[in-house]
Amino acid sequence: MAKANHYSRYCPGEEHIQISDAVCLGRRRANFTKCPGCQFNDDERATRPFEAEVLSRATPDLVAQRNEVAMISSVFKAYDVRATYPEPLNEEVAWRVGNGAAQFLRTSMNLGDRSDLEMGKLIVGRDMRKSSPALTRAFCEGVVATGTPVIDIGMIDTAQIYFATNHFKCCGGVMVTASHNPANYNGFKICGPKGKPIGRDSGLQEVERIATAIARHKVEIGGRITQQDLSEPYHAFVRGFLREPRKLKIVVDGSNGMAGRWFPILFGDVKQFDVTTLNMTHDGDFKHDPNPLVEANLAELKAAVKSRGADLGACFDGDADRCIFVDENGATIPCDLLTALLARDYLAAKPGSAVIYDLRSSRIVPETVTENGGVPKRGRVGHVFMKRMMAEYDGVFGGELSGHFYFRDNFYCDSGVLTFVAVVNAMSAHNATLSELIAPFRKYPSSGERNFKTDDKDAVLRAIQDRYKDAKIDHLDGVTVEYGDWWFNLRASNTEPLLRLNVEADNEKLLENKLAELTPMLGAPVDH
Repeated sequence: MAKANHYSRYCPGEEHIQISDAVCLGRRRANFTKCPGCQFNDDERATRPFEAEVLSRATPDLVAQRNEVAMISSVFKAYDVRATYPEPLNEEVAWRVGNGAAQFLRTSMNLGDRSDLEMGKLIVGRDMRKSSPALTRAFCEGVVATGTPVIDIGMIDTAQIYFATNHFKCCGGVMVTASHNPANYNGFKICGPKGKPIGRDSGLQEVERIATAIARHKVEIGGRITQQDLSEPYHAFVRGFLREPRKLKIVVDGSNGMAGRWFPILFGDVKQFDVTTLNMTHDGDFKHDPNPLVEANLAELKAAVKSRGADLGACFDGDADRCIFVDENGATIPCDLLTALLARDYLAAKPGSAVIYDLRSSRIVPETVTENGGVPKRGRVGHVFMKRMMAEYDGVFGGELSGHFYFRDNFYCDSGVLTFVAVVNAMSAHNATLSELIAPFRKYPSSGERNFKTDDKDAVLRAIQDRYKDAKIDHLDGVTVEYGDWWFNLRASNTEPLLRLNVEADNEKLLENKLAELTPMLGAPVDH
């Protein structure tokens, strides 16, 4: 339960500034229509109709209500809200999520007295998916039903949510997007003040609790949703990271996502860039899935880089918070090697700083950080954990194998466009090709992430630990098994019946042998 001042509290169902605890209790006893789902409703949990003893005699209406709750809960994942549209994610669910997010963010920030009017507002942006306008509208209606004003910043890249939350100093921000998922998906990424991530263990579970309990109700919206265009300040912010670029021939694949809108706005006037663009329309139709980690989705980009004689290719995902690169030869740049390259440059400017990397990354990453006077910090997979560690250790830079890169000067958050800038800065500063810059970091052969479908993930993980019990083992995220000349990490997917494997060895032969040894124990290989 959210905590409140002992004598007064903000009532999410009213425009009143404060009410006393006694008035709050009286409203609940009088069945005030907006009390169900409120985080201050301490009586509710004891009387909810889904306790085990009630289920045994449930009426058809209660069964239907229980199924509705289960459907709403199904869209809540470990790091965000995400599902297919229109079932299970639809406007009804979006309203509930908006209401729950606003209640949680306002009360977690102790904003009962609304003394800071800007801090009491919520930023909302969206991507280009066909369902995004309707879901955004329903979400905003749920927010304003709590009395929380909304600043709608329109169709944006996800990183702009973090910028806007800091720019306006609001209580949080929400991006309506399904990132790299196919067109029939959508969802909500929620952050707190200063872009602080909201995940399962940092507030998303409370948002879910409210969303499953609150009754949808209509309010007068007039004046509570305002539109803002952040093009100019966001352009100035991003361009502040760009140093003195040399002339570069670049191919950009927007994946029919938000890079199609924002790359021209942010970089269209850079005279040193000779840019060829692919898939820049952003109307919700995808020529290829907006997931640049899938090699097949890079085929068009690679062909264009080679045919154009380009210096590099960049492929953004759907919400443009990730950017994957290919070099002048059309070879994909592994994200962990890019972490090592960029960490070296950031440490040259900020020696002694921490660099955060996820535990799937090559050993070359901590080795490079240490050699360049930095402090390597190994973390769990996922943006919630990475951002938390970036803030905890004041990390100058961070990188994940998934292509999310984090920057101290970007509020410890990730950004696809700033990753693009960092790569261009590196190529310009060293006056080298991308393949030349990456070559020193291609030290250890690795498998890349491989996926396996299994009906009992826990049983497989236990068997693996028993099989390799003579190794150094840790459980930071899944199971990591380390020997002197090779290592692997095996972890369960949070959203699918999959196990994800990453193996690295000192040489190709050893890597092949260990993959052949591990694969039969893990289940059926899956392409994605």
